[in-house]
Parts: sequence; structure tokens; C-alpha cells
Amino acid sequence: MVKTEREHREDIVRIGQLVFQKGWVAANDGNITVRMDAERILATPTGVCKGMMHVDDLIIVDMKGNKISGRAERTSEIAMHLTVYEMRPDIKAVVHAHPPVATGFATAGKPLNLALLPEVVIGLGCVPLAAYGLPGTAALTEPMLPLIPKYDALMMANHGAVCYGEDVYKAYFRMETMEHFARIQLVAELLGGPQVLPRTEVDKLLDARTRYGVKAKSAGEPGCPVAAEDTGGEDRFYVTRSELIGLVDEALKARSLA
Repeated sequence: MVKTEREHREDIVRIGQLVFQKGWVAANDGNITVRMDAERILATPTGVCKGMMHVDDLIIVDMKGNKISGRAERTSEIAMHLTVYEMRPDIKAVVHAHPPVATGFATAGKPLNLALLPEVVIGLGCVPLAAYGLPGTAALTEPMLPLIPKYDALMMANHGAVCYGEDVYKAYFRMETMEHFARIQLVAELLGGPQVLPRTEVDKLLDARTRYGVKAKSAGEPGCPVAAEDTGGEDRFYVTRSELIGLVDEALKARSLA
């Protein structure tokens, strides 16, 4: 059933409340959009707390980012959303936020590409890391270009994360899965290191996607979940316990000197 503009507005406001309540954004961080049709994008404006929005706060832009209607101004990161829509005709909604643990991995330069949980392998495959680009400029989206067609969730170095889907709830749920996965991997690191699923098991899980009705990307491309046979137990792409302790020590020292 095709939703009305009012229903799309209500969905965005609800997702904004959820990301704010979960602590994935602070102050006016983040942005959410929905593609209503071939010409119009419904978007959260700049300078508005995502947990305190009203349906009338949202604006409408065209596919070039020009504002069509709305009393507020567009976000400087609207180009990121438009790039996703241009490269992925199947995508109808985009959510950008700064979930703390996943963003912590992103600031440490670590993708979430280990095969640890069956649900994550089936639902997301993995979450790659795009290189840093200055927010509000073309440099932000440039490192994302080779990743957008292959993945449904991305982390951006020293910035945050962006997830997208067939509707705004699916985009939100992908970010929820990503952050949940990041928290679990962080705990595994603190307990001595995660035990990665074998490549054969990863292949079985990817093959099971059709059975579960999952339309996620990243099924076999480079950067998919790293299995034990792939790494030989040597090249492990995650924050080690010693690295994490070092980061915490540095943060505490910096705080004491502030």
C-alpha cells in the first residue's frame, strides 16, 4: 500500500525519536530521508533535534537537493542521501546517525567485517568503512561510491554511519543491527578476542538469505565477513584488547590534562 505524505512524515518523526532515545545522535546530529516518488525527497532539516521534531518541520527537496517546500533549511549532508538514491533505485529511505559503538570502531579505523553472528551475516553481510571526507562537501560521498552498490550499511571514518532500505523502518533496523553487532564485538574483544565463523558456515548463511526473504547486498564481494580460513588467524580486522586499553588510557590522560 502506497503511503501518504503525512504517513511518511509521521514515520520520519518516529524514527527520529528512536535514534535520539537510543543515544545515536546528540543535539542536532543526524538526518533522515524518504524517497516519496521519482522527483521528491522528504527530509529532516538542519538545526533540528531528531528527537523533538514535528511533522511540519520536515522539508521536501528535489533530486538535485533544491528545496521545494518547508519552512526550515536543508541539511548540508543531503548530497549523501541523494547519492544513495541515485545509485540504488531499490532504496526508498536513508538514515544517518552516530551510534556510539559502531562510530567508535569507525574512528579507530576498523570495519565491522567479522563473521560472528548468523543474524548479522544474513541481514547485513558486513559493514565496511569508507575513508574520511569533509561533511557537507563532495569529499564526504566520494569514498562511499564504490561501497553503496554493494552494501546496505556503511561506516564513515571519524564521522558516523549511514544505513538504507526499502522503507525508513528497514533502514533504521539495519542501523540497530549494526550497533548491536558492534557492541557484541567490543565485548568479545574485551574477553580476549572473538571466535570467527568458518568460511563454509558463512557461505551457508549467505545461501540461506533467499529462504529468509532477505534482500541484503554484500553476498560474496571483497570485504564480506572475514572467516578464520581467510585470515590464517593472523590478519584480524578488529580492535584488539591491548589497543582498546591504550585508547582508553589516552582518553583518560587527555581528560586529566584538560
